Amino acid sequence: MSATTTTERPAAARATTATPALEIRDLHAWYGESHILHGVNLTVNPGEVVTLLGRNGAGRTTTLRAIMGLTGARTGSIRVNGAEVIAAPTHRIAHHGVGYCPEERGIFASLSCEENLLLPPRLNGQGPGMSLDEIYEMFPNLLERRHSQGTRLSGGEQQMLAVARILRTGAKLLLLDEISEGLAPVIVQALARMIRTLKAKGYTVVMVEQNFRFAAPLADRLYVMEHGSIVEAFDAGQLQDKLPVLHELLGV
Repeated sequence: MSATTTTERPAAARATTATPALEIRDLHAWYGESHILHGVNLTVNPGEVVTLLGRNGAGRTTTLRAIMGLTGARTGSIRVNGAEVIAAPTHRIAHHGVGYCPEERGIFASLSCEENLLLPPRLNGQGPGMSLDEIYEMFPNLLERRHSQGTRLSGGEQQMLAVARILRTGAKLLLLDEISEGLAPVIVQALARMIRTLKAKGYTVVMVEQNFRFAAPLADRLYVMEHGSIVEAFDAGQLQDKLPVLHELLGV
């Protein structure tokens, strides 16, 4: 198998002249003494949905955490809308319009659904976040459960709430980590509709997903990680041609 080099960019990325929403070059990251990311290169254009695929331990979640400054040491370059943030603290990175939804969701269990939605601050320098009415239109389940405590929400409702809180801040670049994991098919379908709606509204989305059937139809471009590096990068239109490679790398 001949892997795509980490410096090669798919056709969709080469065709645009717009400043990338996210551009990563030669990113290395560590947790303590453990060297996890080894020269990651990727580009996400404004309004795109980009999916990071890979087996557990490939470095996908660490890539999202490194973007947000949540790993140990980092070297290389991370640019958000052209601004270098590799040395910035996490709160400064967020104020560049980046929202991170971790796998553990992190909602406040003792607060009601609506109290969770009223809590996030607006990011300085960003446009207004979604109103409660817009959130409830996108997530009717949350409207029905707006007075319920976080602990009483289903797993799918908690996931919707975790994403909705980010949308309240005004963030336009969303980093979503395994949002479909362990959820019922009907909820996964609702999350897919959410991603399509956000794309139509001009949001940029980077997803880490183990659920290939959920992620692949949503993505404009896909990157495959292995051992902390990008080993394949291709446009959605090349997906069928890449299935043998994906089967070898991911078992899909």
